[in-house]
Amino acid sequence: MKIIPWILIAVICYIVIKCLTVFINGRKYSFGNEMRQSSFSSEIFYTLLVTYIIVIIGFGLIYFILSFEGILLIENGEVREVSVLGSIIHSMYFSGVTMLTIGYGDVTPIGFGRLIALIEALIGYILPTAFVLRLVQNTRDNRDQ
Repeated sequence: MKIIPWILIAVICYIVIKCLTVFINGRKYSFGNEMRQSSFSSEIFYTLLVTYIIVIIGFGLIYFILSFEGILLIENGEVREVSVLGSIIHSMYFSGVTMLTIGYGDVTPIGFGRLIALIEALIGYILPTAFVLRLVQNTRDNRDQ
């Protein structure tokens, strides 16, 4: 197996993990702007939305890179030969469906891709809870001030 895909996967994992930890740790700065305090924070919502997008794109790129290594996504139970653009579209679609825990079942991972899909689904399941906890913490901090 070549080293370049694994380096790319490591960089993507670092970006995804960094994005998730910044959101979950509740830093007071989001993308260089100080966050305002209110009962519903549009900044927290914006950060959640950007976090979802980064994670979906990150995992989509991981699926895409691994497709060159023989770890494939199959469509309707069949391995299909698709172009590079088609592979990117399938990877991003599967990542979005998995992250949002919709799981239509039309695209299925095989091999090591199943573990990656489980990790992504777990992240997608936990992020809304983290969002609610951040709002509660934000409200509590406002009340204490």
